[in-house]
Amino acid sequence: MRLEGKTAVVTGGTRGLGFAIAKEFLAEGASVMCSARMAGDFQLLKEEYPDRCLFHPADVGDPKSVEQLMAVAVESLHGLDVVVANAGVNRDGRVEHLAPDDWNTMVTTNLTGTFLCTRAAVPHMRERGGAIINMSSSMSSRIAVGAAGYSATKAAIEMFTKTSAIELGQYRIRVNALSPGILDAGMGARLAENDRVWAAYRKRFALGRAGQVSEAARAAVFLASDDASYVNGAILEVNGGLMWA
Repeated sequence: MRLEGKTAVVTGGTRGLGFAIAKEFLAEGASVMCSARMAGDFQLLKEEYPDRCLFHPADVGDPKSVEQLMAVAVESLHGLDVVVANAGVNRDGRVEHLAPDDWNTMVTTNLTGTFLCTRAAVPHMRERGGAIINMSSSMSSRIAVGAAGYSATKAAIEMFTKTSAIELGQYRIRVNALSPGILDAGMGARLAENDRVWAAYRKRFALGRAGQVSEAARAAVFLASDDASYVNGAILEVNGGLMWA
């Protein structure tokens, strides 16, 4: 119960990795406000943890929506200790064909959304401290054809994380990033569905397999807990030793 008594907001928390993080937080004793545009699989968490799990819809690209999310979480959960800025989108496309609207969608959701979550959380954490976990990706530092937009936003998130960590450390607010590799959900699951593509990707796993979302979620628990009390400005890679060609 490493998070017993702590309160957390998880954006994109109703499916995929965000859902897994919310579930692990709840299992470790936290009270969690899940947020997304739609409720998704939230009811599954609510059924298992009816007293400590809440949902509030939000658009992470909208400053007012994010500010309201944090305010509702503080009022409902009686404080805010952890924020996981997990909400993100990907739009495939080589640079010459990538539509400006798709580029803007990725920047707004992935990068601006991360910034807005931090900005809105600070007033509620300034006096009590806290932990902010931003979501990066192995693609922040590895070249993948057709992923220029997504990779650029994740690389930017890592530098935003490091700068925020230095600026907010004076308030005992730790800011770190989680950088998963290929997992068995979301984009990773879609890769696995293509036998030809998956045969090529399988060779890149030093451990011989893709990761499980629960493995990445447990790393998030570490960053949120007091076990990581002196971890600040770190990029925690959870990729099983991912080799990239």
